[in-house]
Amino acid sequence: MSKYKIAGLTAVVPVYNEELIVKKVIEDLKACLSQSEISWEIIAVNDGSKDKSQEILEEINGIKILKHAENYGYSASLKAGIKEAYYDWILIIDADGTYPISPIPEFLTYAGDYDMISGWRTGKNHDARWFYLQKLGKLFLKKLISYITHQKIEDANCGLRVFSKKAAMEFWHLYPERFSFTATSLTAFLSHGYTVKFLPIDYHPRQGKSGIRPIRDFYNFINLILKIALFFRPLKVFTPISLLLFFAAIAMAAYSTIFMPKIMDTSVTLLFVASLQTLFFGLLATLIVQRPK
Repeated sequence: MSKYKIAGLTAVVPVYNEELIVKKVIEDLKACLSQSEISWEIIAVNDGSKDKSQEILEEINGIKILKHAENYGYSASLKAGIKEAYYDWILIIDADGTYPISPIPEFLTYAGDYDMISGWRTGKNHDARWFYLQKLGKLFLKKLISYITHQKIEDANCGLRVFSKKAAMEFWHLYPERFSFTATSLTAFLSHGYTVKFLPIDYHPRQGKSGIRPIRDFYNFINLILKIALFFRPLKVFTPISLLLFFAAIAMAAYSTIFMPKIMDTSVTLLFVASLQTLFFGLLATLIVQRPK
């Protein structure tokens, strides 16, 4: 009797200028999946690589290759692969050698019991990978998703995951082209009652040059934060702001009454109105988000 509850798996591997390591990653992945008792396929998505990644991919037997004419982005690559997937369960893993192959069999044992199984990156290599501001941003993102979903988040955007294709397709219109499919899909799953399990994994030093661009990625990060905050749980964002404005009005009214010749009625009124308007916007946004599709 098989220890797995799923019948098939499609592994999607986004590739962008990974000539140094992509062959090893995919060959190791093939060897791992070949030892499982499920049907599988591997889809490598060459996202406009300018090195020899395409030639190397074409030398690997037993995989499907999708090729983008230009670099559309990490999320776009995942979406292209998921769209072409034959099986009902998806595995995503980066082609840069940072994620270990060995935990994948354990991930697969939980597929079916959970809708998503996500890696939780630990160890010195993960800690050393990011600059201070990047660490701070990722910590903020993790805390934001935890606040919105009422669940503890161990890792908001780990790129080693197994998840239900059917569940992922439900939120297809939300996924960005570049940054960040992982954080958006995690928030969508948790916000809509899908179950997620985090498993600790090691994290390896990256092979090759990183594709991180600080200015572009910071801009994309801000967009992601706004989308997650305002789309999934609008009241969780608007209510605290409304309360802050309300108590600011109370404090200003009390201060001006006690310490000034007259109450600052205009300023107090504006703060009260702003508080009510903010709450109203939150309620309106909630109605829009929760409207029947």
